Parts: sequence; C-alpha cells; structure tokens
Amino acid sequence: MLTYYLELGLRSFRRHRGLTALMLLSIAMGVAACMTTLTVFHVLSGDPIPGKSDRLFNVQLDAEPMRDYQPGGEPALQLTRFDAEALLRDKRGVKQVIMTAGNIAVDPAGSGDAAQAPFFSRSRYTTADFFSMFEAPFRFGQGWSAAEDTAEARVAVISDELNQRLFGGVDSRGKTLRLRDKDFTIVGVLKPWRPAPHFFDLTLGPYAKAAEVYLPLATSYALRLGGSGSMNCWGNSGSDQRALNTPCAWLQYWVQLDTPQQRRDYFSYLTQYSELQRQAGRFERPANPKLWAVMDWLAVRKVVPSDIRLQVWLAFGFLLVCLTNTVGLLLAKCLRRSGEIGVRRALGAPRRQIFLQFLVEAGSLGLAGGLLGLMLTWVGLWVVRMNPAPYARLAQLDGQMLATTLLLSLLASLLAGLLPAWRACQITPALQLKSQ
Repeated sequence: MLTYYLELGLRSFRRHRGLTALMLLSIAMGVAACMTTLTVFHVLSGDPIPGKSDRLFNVQLDAEPMRDYQPGGEPALQLTRFDAEALLRDKRGVKQVIMTAGNIAVDPAGSGDAAQAPFFSRSRYTTADFFSMFEAPFRFGQGWSAAEDTAEARVAVISDELNQRLFGGVDSRGKTLRLRDKDFTIVGVLKPWRPAPHFFDLTLGPYAKAAEVYLPLATSYALRLGGSGSMNCWGNSGSDQRALNTPCAWLQYWVQLDTPQQRRDYFSYLTQYSELQRQAGRFERPANPKLWAVMDWLAVRKVVPSDIRLQVWLAFGFLLVCLTNTVGLLLAKCLRRSGEIGVRRALGAPRRQIFLQFLVEAGSLGLAGGLLGLMLTWVGLWVVRMNPAPYARLAQLDGQMLATTLLLSLLASLLAGLLPAWRACQITPALQLKSQ
C-alpha cells in the first residue's frame, strides 16, 4: 500500500509541476537556513571532550587584594605561579596540569631544513599530565614524564602541521627542533587536533587553534621563554612578573576528578588551602574557590557568541514561515484533487486511507526538499567558512548534522501535510460526484 501511495504522489507531482517546485523550494530554503545556523551553533557549543568533560575541572582561587572586592564575586581567571605549583605538589587530583601559552621562534635551519626562513609558532608550556588528561592523540611517540618536568628537560611534542612543515610528515622522534637558539629533542608528534571550543585556555580566544609546539613548563621557566595570553597583577610585581612569589595570575590549572566524592574532597581542600594562605597573609579575601566542569566553565565564560543564538531562533522562524507557505500550497493542491478523492471515497476507500495517502505524499515531498536543502546547507556553510571569524573554519557538516537535516525536512513536511491530509479526508464524495 505504501508503494501505491508513493506512485500516486509521484503522478500528482508530475501533474502539478509548478506547485511541486514551489513547495520543494520552500521546504529546502527553510531547512537550509535552519541547518546552516544550527550546524554553526552545534560546532561552537558542542562538548570539546565527550565522555570526559564531567571529570575535568578548572580551578580558580581568589588571591586578589580587598580593593574592589564583592562578596561571592568571580575570582581571577587564572592562578599565580606560587599557588599553581603548591597545588601541583600536593597532587590531590587523579591528574593535574599547569599551563600557559606562548609564541616561540622556530629555526628550520637548526631543525634540518635550511631552505626555510625562521618563523614564529604558537606554543604551550605545560606539565606532563597534559596529553593524557586532555586526550591529545599521538601519531608518533608520546609526551614527556613528570621526572623530565622536574629535570627541566629540553624535549618537545609538536603538532602534525609543524611536523609536515619541517620534516615532511615522517616520524621525527629523536630529531632536533631548534627554538630560538636552543635545541630540543622531539619525543612525540600529535595527530591533527583542534579542540573546539579551546576550553583549557580561553585567554587566547574560545576558538583559537591548538599549539604547534609543547614544552615542559619548568623548562620554559629556566630558559625564560616569553608567554602570551592575559596576566592580572596586583601589588608590587617587580621586573619579573613570572617569578615564583610575584602577585600575578597567569597560569591555567586543571584537575581530573573521577567521582562526586573526589570533587567534594577537592573543593574542601581548596577551601582549606585558601584559609591557610589567608592566615599566612598572602590572601586578603575570604575563601572563594571555584571548581568548574568543562561545560559549566564554557557556560559561565559565555563562550558561545550571543548573535549565534539569535541567528538560530531567526532561522527557525524563517522555517515556520516556509512551512506556512507549504501548508497553503498543499491545501490548494488538495482542492484541485477533490474529484479524485470523491471517486476513491465512493469506491469504498476509508478516510484513514485518504489521510495516509496525503501524508505519505507530504513525507516524500519533504525528503526531496531535504536533499535539496542539504545541498543549499553545504553552500551556506561554505559561505560561513569564508568569514574571517575565528570559528568560521570549524563550520563543517558532520554525520550527526547530516541526519538531522534529513530528519528535520521529513518532520517539517509531515507537520505541514497534517492539515491538508485532514482536509482531504473530510471531502464528501456525494457532492463531488454531483459536481462532476
């Protein structure tokens, strides 16, 4: 029976080509507008580390002076070096990481490629747990150890992009990477990796590209490698704002806690630590630690641009307008077929079969409109990627959004077909036969 209804629908579409084209275009444009904006929203607001985001926590401590203090206010975004290293020594989490960003000069001549001129590359200075904690995927090798952290080892992990640029993509473990005038040994090469949003360091922008060079944090201290990102200082910071006892917050601190009990215990530990630092005279404000899981952290920092949310609502409003037009066109088509419906009813077809027939026709129209809408969505996303915004290159249609596109078009067409299908099954066969 379903095949028969599809055949009837196809005949109807051929007889009313103009109406069919208008309905296809209306559904396709509404679906394309929705899916283009929804895909961008999906990319920007998605979970950057699925399956683990509820176990990774950003740590904040309120180490600033009483000036401008507001009870319950948001602490500094980052930690001082003194506090970050104290928390790392205590190792109260399953894993813990200190890190900061930098820009460092890469010397291709010292890395085996004298043909290239030196260039700057984005770097990340971090501790040993970084790669396992954030599930950074390795193509070759691995990260460094905690012992190499302590020993200020001159080792490096590089990105796939930098490995392609310097070494042609081969296994470069054991090769020399010259940064400024210092030589480092490559111990690992990452696969292409770009967490979106760039959740573990929002100071660079929520959709920044991942670093190309990763170095031990202690090594960056020893070699006085310059950093990038935000820094918040208070009091007398002196000439070296990155020194151990300088009152400047510039380091990100993340901890992995696998159970709710571990989270409660760690929060109590942070509160006790804050009180001890207050008693020692380092902290002036009452204890106000914050422990944010990844998705909560992105929400509290308002990572998704507000205009993207507005565009999603406007796109769904446009889809509603398109569906309203489609309903009108389907009703017009239904009225043109009143005679056909009257004959079928007179021959014994029950109302539910008439209703189902028109609903199947609307569904098949929706699938065809969805395929056209899918092509328009690809065009829309291509236009988005031409935008200079940092997140523009991330606008890609994945499998989930592809299925959503087809499902949305089918659902939209079925909703649009409900009223015409109900109207069709209400036609009185006697009146239609008399008029014929």
